[in-house]
Amino acid sequence: MRQRLIILFTLLVVALSACGGGEASVTSTPVPTDTPVVPPTLTPTTATPLAILVLPADLDPETSNLYQKTVYDLTQTSGLRFQVRNTLSAADLAEPGLKVVISLPPDPGIAALAAAAPQIQFLAINFPEVTAGGNISVLGSSSQTDVAAFLAGYTAALITDDYRIGMMMPKDNPDAVRALNAYATGMRFYCGSCRPFYFYPWTYPQFVEIPAEEDKTHYNAFADILILQHKVGTIYLHPDIVTPDLETYIGTTGVYMIGTNTPEQRPAGWVMTIQPDIIKAIRNAWPGLVSGQGGMTVQSPLGLSDIDPTLLTPGKQRLVEQTLNDLQAGLISTGQ
Repeated sequence: MRQRLIILFTLLVVALSACGGGEASVTSTPVPTDTPVVPPTLTPTTATPLAILVLPADLDPETSNLYQKTVYDLTQTSGLRFQVRNTLSAADLAEPGLKVVISLPPDPGIAALAAAAPQIQFLAINFPEVTAGGNISVLGSSSQTDVAAFLAGYTAALITDDYRIGMMMPKDNPDAVRALNAYATGMRFYCGSCRPFYFYPWTYPQFVEIPAEEDKTHYNAFADILILQHKVGTIYLHPDIVTPDLETYIGTTGVYMIGTNTPEQRPAGWVMTIQPDIIKAIRNAWPGLVSGQGGMTVQSPLGLSDIDPTLLTPGKQRLVEQTLNDLQAGLISTGQ
């Protein structure tokens, strides 16, 4: 009996399995699509703006380093890259991100280069033949004859016993005449009537004029007129009559000198040089250059260089620098 139940149960299970065997198994198949797969878009990287400083290879290291440091500091403040080169060609203008070019002589052909790259701002320093316009900016005429002469007269009176100062200048030269008048005004600005302690039959400043046709080897004799006859202690040298031999000779006499051109080799007695401060001019021009403002004529303020601290002590130098600042701010008149 038990065996029959087992057989019956088995048959029942087989029958039930047969009833469900007719249902088909359904598998999900992906439906193809016509929508294309778009690859990710690559965004081009924009080059960091660049400034190039062009310096002559033979520039003295101290001056070269000063220019490089000045422009480097400006680029860092403005977020620009910085490069220094000794030459500049049309191929260099293709440098990615190039925005500003500052160049010293010799002229690499800035007029043509600027015309070929209107998106770049150029600053030409000491290129008399290059004029401002378009994307070219230049340092303007900055001789400021009267300001330099006034400051020379003020300084000479400040450091010279009895205010016995003089000037060497070219003859029949209107610029030199203006300089002489400003030199005398600067002396009076410092010392008023400027009466010497010892009696001299002359008033100061004394001056000598050198004819244009005069042999330069005779310039020392003109200096002797001031030094030996008029007992002058400091001489202001007009740039048109300066020679290395003259500077060296005056230096051997114990007389001081002030000029507007840096001597090739600084002689004894050289107090200081009054000349355009190109570094300050570059700093003044920089905001316009990086903002894309072209065609500027940048005036170079005057500054002091080649200072001998044993002749113009730090305290006296501060007085001279303050006077120069006041002159350039229009607070002091040169009398011209």
